[in-house]
Amino acid sequence: MKQKKIPERLCLGCNVSKDKRELIRVVKTKQGEIFLDKTGKANGRGAYICNNARCLEKAIKTKRIARSLSTEIPEEIYQSLRQAIDCDE
Repeated sequence: MKQKKIPERLCLGCNVSKDKRELIRVVKTKQGEIFLDKTGKANGRGAYICNNARCLEKAIKTKRIARSLSTEIPEEIYQSLRQAIDCDE
């Protein structure tokens, strides 16, 4: 029997490929909305980040999330990411 392939994504903080379900997804829709995608299924361009504060701060400092989504990220989005990570730790 063929093993089902587990989707992996690259964390923008640490550059490590991990199981997609372990990462937090930030989505930019065609309308330009940016939000956290808890389901992992929302339409739009996704950027992934590990569920830890170090990776998040590194990705913010190097502007990798903004570059990946080709847009400026409002501070509120970064705050909601920080809160999501703090809640899970």
